[in-house]
Amino acid sequence: MSITNNLQSIKNSLPKHVTLVAVSKTKPIEDLQEAYNAGQRIFGENKIQEMTGKFGALPKDIEWHMIGHVQRNKVKYMAPFVSLIHGCDSFKLLKEINKEAKKNDRIINCLIQIKIAAEDSKFGLSPKDATSLLLSDEFKTLNNIKVTGLMGMATFTDDNNQIKKEFQLLKSTFDTLNTNKLDNCDLQIVSMGMSGDYELAIECGSTMIRVGSSIFGARNYS
Repeated sequence: MSITNNLQSIKNSLPKHVTLVAVSKTKPIEDLQEAYNAGQRIFGENKIQEMTGKFGALPKDIEWHMIGHVQRNKVKYMAPFVSLIHGCDSFKLLKEINKEAKKNDRIINCLIQIKIAAEDSKFGLSPKDATSLLLSDEFKTLNNIKVTGLMGMATFTDDNNQIKKEFQLLKSTFDTLNTNKLDNCDLQIVSMGMSGDYELAIECGSTMIRVGSSIFGARNYS
């Protein structure tokens, strides 16, 4: 199967309201170009350096999403062009993104990462801490970011019931937050679901899925 065929078959299966982020980390420029030629315009990377290089080499109407864990000292490299930062899990990080967005005269869209998985290796805020953060006076001072939704990663397990519960937790957190009047927020996006579980995620209310291997094939980490 080619990247073009993979993309088409996934896109044809998605409801209209679901956005596909093609996870292109570790993939060469040629693969991204093929996906671009097939109509894909949103790409997700997990390393800022790699994303910056690809941004320089590829067409400028691409939306770049930072989907990995973000180190604060690297925010400045992507601040001129990044479209959406998925893994925002602390006030310090949001403050840094705000600072760099201001320097670039931009408002940068961000998703708050909620820890829905049982694994310790996953990052994110608890629903309670996320709510406190978004309602805090400090958060109201960040005028160069906009929180446009939530992101979460389910536990890496074959237990679909557990994954479903975790996805439902993210969706219910989103729904609860949306009942508040929040500054610097326009909550539209529930980003959850990857190659192995995106169909379940969509059933549970996902509006944005992050798919890599089902489009580009297995990842090469050598």
